Amino acid sequence: MKRLLLLAAGCICMLFTQSQEAYRSGGRSALDPALYPFYHGVASGDPLFDRVILWTRITLDPAQDPVSVDWQIATDANFGNIVSSGNASTDSTKDYTIKVDATGLQANTWYYYRFKYDTFYSVTGRTKTLPVGSVNNIRFAVASCQDYQNGFYNAHRHMSQRNDIDAVLFLGDYTYEDGADSVIAGRVHEPDHKTVQLIDYRIRQSLYHLDPDLQECHRQYPWITVWDDHETANNSYTTGAKNHNTGSDGPWYNRKVNGVEAYQEWMPIRMPDPNDTFKIFRRFPFGDLIDLNMIDTRLYDRSKQAGTVISVYDSVLNDTSRTMLGPQQFSWLENNLSASTAKWQVIGQQVMMAPLVIPAGVFGDPSIANGDQWDGYPYERQRFYDFVMNNNISNVVVLTGDIHTSWANDLPLPNYDSSTHQNSVGVEFVVGSVTSGNELPPLITAPVISSIAKHVRYVDLVQHGYYVMDVTPSRTQTDFVYVSTILNQNFTVSTGPSWCVNDGERSLHSCTTPSAPLNTYPALAPSKFGTGINKVQDNITTISIQPNPFVEQVVLQYNTFQPEEINMEVRNSDGRLMLSKNLGLSTTGTNYAEFNGSNFAPGYYVVQLQGRSGAVGKAVIKVR
Repeated sequence: MKRLLLLAAGCICMLFTQSQEAYRSGGRSALDPALYPFYHGVASGDPLFDRVILWTRITLDPAQDPVSVDWQIATDANFGNIVSSGNASTDSTKDYTIKVDATGLQANTWYYYRFKYDTFYSVTGRTKTLPVGSVNNIRFAVASCQDYQNGFYNAHRHMSQRNDIDAVLFLGDYTYEDGADSVIAGRVHEPDHKTVQLIDYRIRQSLYHLDPDLQECHRQYPWITVWDDHETANNSYTTGAKNHNTGSDGPWYNRKVNGVEAYQEWMPIRMPDPNDTFKIFRRFPFGDLIDLNMIDTRLYDRSKQAGTVISVYDSVLNDTSRTMLGPQQFSWLENNLSASTAKWQVIGQQVMMAPLVIPAGVFGDPSIANGDQWDGYPYERQRFYDFVMNNNISNVVVLTGDIHTSWANDLPLPNYDSSTHQNSVGVEFVVGSVTSGNELPPLITAPVISSIAKHVRYVDLVQHGYYVMDVTPSRTQTDFVYVSTILNQNFTVSTGPSWCVNDGERSLHSCTTPSAPLNTYPALAPSKFGTGINKVQDNITTISIQPNPFVEQVVLQYNTFQPEEINMEVRNSDGRLMLSKNLGLSTTGTNYAEFNGSNFAPGYYVVQLQGRSGAVGKAVIKVR
């Protein structure tokens, strides 16, 4: 990695380049043979004061079912002082993903961790537990919306190297459900159709997790995440989604279960209730400084949107039964806010809470709003505002993703004073996307927004990146960070404006300089591996073959380390050829193939991928 410091326009910008080899054929996800068998890297998440989730995925070819993996946590990167260790098992029902809830750790402590299979070690990861008691400073990197096909994860590359944050908060749209429609050559969705079945969502998660920049950001920090809509389908709600057709896609409930199951398998997340598949809202206490509530405004109990664009005079907006959170989650959030003794009440969620009404005359008549945001649920938003104000809950900070653009908002009450910025409930910081396209109509520009919505203190509708939220007892400050491009791997980074809210205040003010960490941070996890024996890597490696057992469709995800023409054959237990298919010239990196075995008799079959350099085979079972 080369770095060049550039001084421009009063800010320090960093120029980043990345070799083509590290990205494998211009950015296409690929297996790195040096990572065998933990090709998807490592991750950690959902830290508490005494524990943290550790994650990896093991890829053996041929697969073992089940397979056991060892894990270790140490206070040093050389693992000279191992403080916790154990063994975990996985199998095909978990897509060979491994999650360990590592307990017995010390509060407010950085650790290094790794996994081991046979003589092979994973890369080393770094994580941190939550603090207790008096806390002077916490820093988050906040991100969302990373459409793989739309660009490179330059924001993640920058986050992974800055080494001055305590955790990454990801506010949803980790994966996207649509088919192949790539902006970047080679950066194409697998499978090439929209994700509906469990295997579709698993392959899509696998594809995203093989991106080296995303892997590196996971490796260096614990992540705290929630889903938004695209992890299942666009503009989803409890009982459906805009991008779901029951006729062609089947029941929404089944698709929702599939997306959620893959998410739970592939993300370093601790689900709060094993008996409630869709419950993801949970609380993270950072000592006496922050109570972080991560909520779900999508799948849990949300009423159907009244419309993507809706007139503010539409009578449906007066329906008090329509809900964004649902009664159980709303009550949970109220109880957390009421009981909290922390200085700051931070809420991580998906869709913009501050109002944005486009008045009549801008696009015509009448005045309109985005019905997918809190504007489409005004009764519940006002109910939340009333609860905060009536209970004198101070220092409310809302963190938002979804809209792919950057905002700093006051949360205005009806009597909000646009000149003094008084009469606000709290503040909201909306993060721009990592890569996903900016979707506002072209006539909605930053000047137009500023003229019609005085509670919007800052807005940028163009740039991609993330923000750093720095919290102290006296103030919360957000520094917007932007990358110069997502279209290639050579990029600069610039610091955008900074916005603050002081302790005891409910509206924003501009800060003159970016925040600086008050704590020290240990060395990043080193870019080195364990002491495994050399693995002679076949050119073709099967990543997954699912479902197994199967009834009709079978999907394979495989990797070729060099381009090669691949043929697929399926034979029954007697060696009889049932199917032969030329898959064409594979691209270096991940590929996928599928076949329909609905006319096969129940029994055992072998699926073989044959190239010039050799072949790999997988056994599958037809059950009916």
